[in-house]
Amino acid sequence: MKVFKLAASAAILAWASAAQAQTPLTMWYHGAGNEVESKIITQIITDFNASQSDWKVELQSFPQAAYNDSVVAGALAGNLPDILDVDGPNMPNWAWAGYLQPLQIDDSRIATFLPGTKGMWNGQLYSIGLWDAAVALVTRQSTLDELGLRAPTLDQPWTGDEFMAALDAAKAAGKWDYPLDLGMAWTGEWYPYAFSPFLQSFGGDIIDRSTYQTAEGALNGDAALAFGDWWQGLFQNGYAQATQDPADRDGGFAAGKYAFSWNGNWAALGALSAFDDTVFLPAPDFGTGAKIGAASWQFGVSASSKHPEGAAAFIEFALQDKYLADFSNGIGLIPASPTAAEMVDTYKAGGPLSVFVAYSASQGLVRPVTPGYVVQAKVFEKALADIANGADVAATLDAAVDEINADIGKNNGYGH
Repeated sequence: MKVFKLAASAAILAWASAAQAQTPLTMWYHGAGNEVESKIITQIITDFNASQSDWKVELQSFPQAAYNDSVVAGALAGNLPDILDVDGPNMPNWAWAGYLQPLQIDDSRIATFLPGTKGMWNGQLYSIGLWDAAVALVTRQSTLDELGLRAPTLDQPWTGDEFMAALDAAKAAGKWDYPLDLGMAWTGEWYPYAFSPFLQSFGGDIIDRSTYQTAEGALNGDAALAFGDWWQGLFQNGYAQATQDPADRDGGFAAGKYAFSWNGNWAALGALSAFDDTVFLPAPDFGTGAKIGAASWQFGVSASSKHPEGAAAFIEFALQDKYLADFSNGIGLIPASPTAAEMVDTYKAGGPLSVFVAYSASQGLVRPVTPGYVVQAKVFEKALADIANGADVAATLDAAVDEINADIGKNNGYGH
């Protein structure tokens, strides 16, 4: 009995010593206030801390609206954590500004991940996401049948002309408040995420991606002008509303106010619960291919971390399929890997949301991969809002180009 007690005591002391030897890793996360998301990330941290004796992750969560400002303030004060999460399109700015360092993880772990989950800058991986998001044209099969419309597919999406013919048919039917819900109640990142793919399908872009040094020709060339005229026509001709009540964005489709809704997979289950014949159609092709936005929140290692190997070890641990599936089941976004998608009833092959996996993989286009994007996104949002409300298309796009180019010049080309 004495020998047993001694052995037990020794084991307890060894365990305690190992626990005390764990080096703390600080982590900041944007999900404060989201109980489901917080529960999942806390479980991953608990599992990681128990899985090894070298590292102990300690979490601090921020409200999403205050998160980016907190990171900037932390960087200026020199007290960034070891692990950060970052919204995908903002990552190049944070890498350029010295907030992040390249992420050293096993490439084989992310070989099958959706392209939009991989945060690349200057040819190096800086961040990786556990999920992605995709947008589709939401409608009902009965609406397509009633209006005599072909159901578009990923291989054969609607052309721009077919899309406008569909809106014309819905308008002529007279049973909806508007043919199309674009989500104009939403502001900020929704504009470049949801609407710049239309511009890119026309053949334009927010910035010339061959150099990232100018918006000239990309945002105000012939393709961009054609897009701008089309965009303005949606509102002037009564296809969509320029000003929208947030309640209509949240429940207008279910209430029968819109024939079509341009919305993300995060709202898909709500649409399915409203109508059992809800269908999610691919983006239309306006001439240079059908496109949707890609890249959501991702994890990276701060440039000031004294333990980048530990931070990377945690991020790699979090990439397990079971955690990708947990996030998808919890918050409804697309699992980053195809094997994780098969673990989620809604996203597995044949599942009601499986089309979003295909749309993300085939149509997804990341927003401009440049540190200047954080400014360009705001300029683009203002330009589109102004055009929707009747501003001259050419003058508005020219002014947007001037503002973007002035910012690039002021920042010496952002390191491109």
